[in-house]
Formats: sequence, structure tokens, C-alpha cells
Amino acid sequence: MSFQPIVLITGAAGDIGAALIAALRSRYTVVGLDRQGKTAECELIEVDLTSDDSVRQAFDEFRRRFGERITSVIHLAAYFDFSGEEHPLYSKVNVEGTHRLLRELRNFQVERLLYPGTMLVHEPARAGERIDETAPIAPKWAYPKSKAAAEDVIRSEHGNIPIALLHLAGLYDDETVVPTLAHQIARIYERDLQSHLYSGSTAAGQSCVHKEDMTEAFVRAIERRGQLPPELTLLVGEEEAPSYDELQDTLGRLIHGADEWATISVPKWAAKAGAGLQVAAEPLIPDSIDRGEKPFMRPFMMDLAQDHYELDTSLARKLLGWRPKHRLIDTLPSIVASLKRDPVRWYRINGLTPPEWLETVQEKARHPEVLRRRYETEFRREYHRYRWAHFSNLALAAWLIVSPPILDYARTPLAWSDALSGVALLVLASLSLSWRFGWARWASAALGTWIMFAPLVFWSDNAAAYLNDTLVGMLVFGFAVATRPPPGVNPVAALTGPTIPPGWEYSPSGWFQRLPIILLAWVGFHISRYLTAYQLGHIDNVWEPFFAGGPDPQNGTEEIITSSLSKAWPVPDAGVGALTYALEILTGVIGSARRWRTMPWLVILFGIMIVPLGVVSITFIIVQPILIGTWCTLCLIAAAAMLLQIPYSLDEIVATAQFLIRRKRAGQSVLRVFFVGDTDEGELDKRDEDDFERKPGKLAKEMVSGGVSTPWNLIASILVGVWLMCTRLTVGAEGVLANADHLIGALAITVAITAFAEVGRAVRYVNVLFGVALLIVPFVYGASTPVMLSEVVCGLLLILLSLPRGAIRGQYGSWNRRIV
Repeated sequence: MSFQPIVLITGAAGDIGAALIAALRSRYTVVGLDRQGKTAECELIEVDLTSDDSVRQAFDEFRRRFGERITSVIHLAAYFDFSGEEHPLYSKVNVEGTHRLLRELRNFQVERLLYPGTMLVHEPARAGERIDETAPIAPKWAYPKSKAAAEDVIRSEHGNIPIALLHLAGLYDDETVVPTLAHQIARIYERDLQSHLYSGSTAAGQSCVHKEDMTEAFVRAIERRGQLPPELTLLVGEEEAPSYDELQDTLGRLIHGADEWATISVPKWAAKAGAGLQVAAEPLIPDSIDRGEKPFMRPFMMDLAQDHYELDTSLARKLLGWRPKHRLIDTLPSIVASLKRDPVRWYRINGLTPPEWLETVQEKARHPEVLRRRYETEFRREYHRYRWAHFSNLALAAWLIVSPPILDYARTPLAWSDALSGVALLVLASLSLSWRFGWARWASAALGTWIMFAPLVFWSDNAAAYLNDTLVGMLVFGFAVATRPPPGVNPVAALTGPTIPPGWEYSPSGWFQRLPIILLAWVGFHISRYLTAYQLGHIDNVWEPFFAGGPDPQNGTEEIITSSLSKAWPVPDAGVGALTYALEILTGVIGSARRWRTMPWLVILFGIMIVPLGVVSITFIIVQPILIGTWCTLCLIAAAAMLLQIPYSLDEIVATAQFLIRRKRAGQSVLRVFFVGDTDEGELDKRDEDDFERKPGKLAKEMVSGGVSTPWNLIASILVGVWLMCTRLTVGAEGVLANADHLIGALAITVAITAFAEVGRAVRYVNVLFGVALLIVPFVYGASTPVMLSEVVCGLLLILLSLPRGAIRGQYGSWNRRIV
């Protein structure tokens, strides 16, 4: 039997329980109740508050070991989450568990029951006003509602046990803070866009209380237990509640040295919609892709953003002689110092998932805060050098607004589009002048894409307007995101990791790798714009040197670009091609030689525009003579330009895919790495700039041959494909057989040229299938002897020519074993 007064603490293994145990154990025998498997620095009895039998057995054990007299009971055990949604455990633990506890406690001699509630059970005040213990009970969401319900149980069932309900403010110490503030500190530290947005009054604030002050309030309540009223409610917290604005500016200064942290007011409906979209997206992100925590912001929080809780604690001063010795605003430097000293640890002790770049930097035995500061310094220096680009976009915005009357299209829908786009660009380009608003650069690029697309949507018949919007849109896009520093790259990706992928001999993202694609896209862009001019009625005819049209005056090109296939599009199809080529040029310019790992999403987007869209475009060109009955010379040239881009783009796609697989195996979130990049095996090197100071012949050779080679068997396959496309002339093929030869020949050429890419050499086996088809088709449809002989020979040749791999000159890491 203990000779010291006994204090019983439910939920003793928690953080608050540990603080109370440390403060009480020198003067009291502290006994804890908590769930199975928990540990605490006191005698601990296992209990499950959701079970009648477990609670009864726990108190039988307590009686056997400590008797029936209890100085004070501190009932900490409670369920809590920040989802805002009702949960069965709120009722089972917080309400029914409290009922079970009181039912057993009535069989003991308890001098005082202390219940830590929350100030959030009260109706909030308006900014500048304070609440006291008489404020109405009006909790707004699941957790405080359950605490208020538990207090109702205590009031109705405590019997002869004196009670004290301590309504606590938000808890903090020198390193940890309440979840809402912890997330805001993290967002400011990461310069997250959400750190600048708020949906309530920034004059509102919520009181907090330091853990040491909270502990002292409990100690004093226990010491004065006999002097207090039998039923008592006390507010415990700091009377001063820093406003949201004050917290923002203080944190911005402490973390980043900013004089003030810009806060943008967001309408409540928009904030709730954004939070709702984040929550709705949770089930769509598999755990295997994203190991991060769920979004913290929930729609219900937007309704609470304006709530103001500033406390009048005069009753606690009067009855307990208690007043707080700490102020949150004075403790923030210690909290931020802890964050900067060890960011990963700070995130974890505050219950947050650290950004992966922080963990990666720590794994590389580097200090995250040092890297973050270095990254920001270099980023800001480079941003300042290229700020002229955003001033240029301001000038382009002004020109876009005034161009309709100058270029004589003021009374058209396009004029309204351009004027509104110009106003939007003024705002976005102004925001882009600040290095903190990287998102505004991407928004400007998206606006530039629309400016290029708008003349097609409105079928503008003004040639000057189409030219104007094309040039302005491309410049806006280029100035916004093709200038340095590239936005959206995380610090660890920017400052660590290699330029050349592990196991490779060169960077597939180097300028010499991208230039052939950009030049070929430039050819396709000009051809497509020329054809679009005819579709929009800017010119009366189109050059066509070889292919005549039907009996009408139109030539082959004109017939094709005015055919039913073309008219099936809601916009000029040639214009869509021009827009695609323009985006290829622009995205081809973005990023450094390390973009295969710093901007994986861009590489994949670049590849999608070239490979899948290119195959679709080429197939459309292939079927023109079959469906329309004629050719288009310029279309063939554009298709050739598109086809030649494919082998030059595959190596960068492969390197990016390898990188994403490596990061997944390293335990990283593929989704996050995909969008913001990451480090990789190997150290950072400075081969970021390609050396153009070489002889033109060497430069041209490196551009043409990087990752691409032309084995004799693939060249021969192309010749077979050309022969097949000409069988109408050479062997007199007709009807279905002639169309089949044409289609298979064109596809065989496409496959062979794609297989020029050494990383894509295995694609050549597709020609085996085409060869087999050639061996079957003439027997199915019947053919003359010359045609049948041609089919069989070409089929066998395609099969045999697809077997040799040809020499592979490059090294592509783990991909080499897949080059068969």
C-alpha cells in the first residue's frame, strides 16, 4: 500500500500523460490506465474503455494494489482525429468510455476528478473579444462535440465526486505545436502555395498554452482540490491570441527572413471546393504510388477559419493562482530553431510526414537546412538574371489587349479572347516577377497555349490575327517557363545527383539530343501553319507539285485538307498539328541536361506528343490515298519530320522510366518524384551546359548520332517498305491488295525508322508480323503471279531483315539487356 497520495491518470502513455507524470511523481504515487502494449513512467494497468469487463477488471486490479482512496483522477483518455468526420470511437471512447469510468469511480473515495476538455466546445467570439466560462457551449465539429457530450456525462453521473472541467487552449512546447499550426509552419518552410492562402479573417486567432503552463494548472488544481467548488469549469490558456496575420509574418521572418508573408484571401466556397477535391482524390492514389500522408486540409476547416478564441482566464487566476509564464509568439523562435536544426526530426515529432527531399538529403549525410538555403540562394540569383522574361510578358500582355483594333479584328470573338487573355497575363506576369510564385509561370504557359489555340477555336479569317496569336502565344509560353530557373524542381533534385544516368555514356536530355527533335518540329510547324492558312481562308490555294486532285480544280493537297476527314474536326486539323509542333519546340527547350530526373513529367509529356501522337499523325497520312484517293506532298514531308523525331526521343523516355523505377525501389513516392524530380545514384556534376565551341562537323555528328544508329538491315527494311508502297506502279497491284501493300509498306518504314533508336531496337520485330501478313494476304484475296511473287519475297525479306540486331554503340544501363 502506498503512503503517498495517489493520482490516477487515464491515457497515461500519451504525451500529456508523460508531462503530468513527470510533474507529479515526486509528491504523489502516479498510477496510469492505458491500452494494452502501452508504456509509461509509472505503474500502468491495462484497460480498454470500450469494454465494461475490461474497465471493471482494471479497477479491481487497482483496488487490490492501491486501495480505494484516490486523491485525484485525471481523465486524459480520448479518441481524436482531424478528419472532421464522425467516427464510432468518438462515442465509444470519449462518451461511453467516460460513462464506464465514472460508474467504477463511484465505488472509490475520489477527492477530485479533473477532465481536460477543449476551449473549442464554446461558441467562438469575434476578433477583439474574449470568451469566459459562461460562453455558450456550441461545438462545431466531431471532436469538440464528443468532448462536450463527455462533459454532459460527467455532470450528470459524477455523484459525490467533485469535478473540475479544464477547457484547454491549443497545446505547444519548445518544439511541438497543435496540428493546425504545425502544418502551417511546414507549408511556409516548404514555400507551399497553400501557405499564402486563407479563407477566413486574418484578424482572427486562437489562444494556446505551453505544456509547462498546462501541467502547472493541473498540479495547482490537485493541490487546491479541497478548496474548489464541487463543480467547476475553468479556461486554461494564454489570454493573448496572436492573429493569423501576426503568425504568418512572424513565421515568414523566422524561417525565411521575409519582412512579411503574403496572405491571399480566398472565398470560402473556393477553399472548400479545393479541399474537397483533395479529399476526393485520396482513393485514386494507390499506396504503392504515394506513400505520403493524406491531405490535412478538409472542407470543414474552411468553416472554422474565422473562429476567434481569445480567453478570459481571470477565474483560473482567482481559484488556482495560475497564470501562464509563456507566450506562443515568444516561443516561436525556439520552435523554428528546432525545425532548422533537424527538419526531419521536427516533422516527425509533430506528426507530419517529411518531404522526401528532406529525408533524401539526410540519407546523404547532408544537412537539409543548409541545402535548402543554398537552393533558395541560387534559385533567387538565377531568377533575378531572367526576370526580363516576365517583364517581356507584361509587354506582350499590353500588346495583346490593343492588337484587335490595330490588326482589324476588333469586332470578333477572338478580340474578346485576346483582350481577356491580355488582362489575365498582366496579373500572372506580375506575380511571376516574384520568385515565390512559380505556379504563376505555369499558369502563364497555359495561357500562352490558349492564345495559340484561340484563332482555331474561333476560325479566325484574319491572317494577321492568327500570326499575331501564334507568335505571342509561343513567346509567352517560352518566356514563362523555358527561361531559367526551371520552376517546380525540388531542392534535392536541383543540387544533388548526376547529369548522366547511371550506366549511360551521355545525357539523353542534353541539348545535342534535343536539337534534332526541335529542328524537325520546326519544319512540321511551318508546313502545318501554311496548310492551316488555307483551311482558315487566308490564302486561295496551296502548293502541290506532284499530286492532282479529282475533276474539281483542287489539287491533291487541297482535297485532303478539305476532305470529310479534315472537316470532322471542330477546329482546323492542320492547326492542331501546328499547335502540337509548337508545343514540341517549346517543351523541347525547357530544362537542363538533367531533366530526365528533375522534370520527369515534362519528359513523358514531350514523349507523348512525339511518339503516340506522331504515330497517329503518320497513320492518318498513310491512309490518305486509300480513303481519299490522292496524296499531299507537304503532308508527307511533315509526316517524315514527325517520324524522324521518334528515334531521337526514345532514349530520354527510357532514362526517365529507369529513374522512376530506381526511386520506387528506394522507397520514394513515384507520384511526387514524377512531378518534382529527385536525386539519383551518383554525385552532382556540372556537365549541365553542352559545349557548342567545337567544329560544326563534330557538333552535327553528335546531334545526328546520339543514341541513334542505322544498321544495314533496317535501311533494307525501309527500301522494302518503299517498294510495297509503289506496287501499283511496279507490279500492277490493284484494289485491296494494293491498299494492303501501301499500308504495310508505310508501317514497315515507320517501324524501321523507330528502331533506329538503339534503346528501341526491339521494335523491329513488329515487322515480322507485317512479313507474315504479306505471306497470307495474296492467297486470301488472290493475286497475279507478279503480285504474288512480290508479296512473298517482300514478306520473307521483312521477316529475315528483322532478325539481326545490328551494332549497338551506346551504353544504357540496365536497359542494355533488353536491347535484343
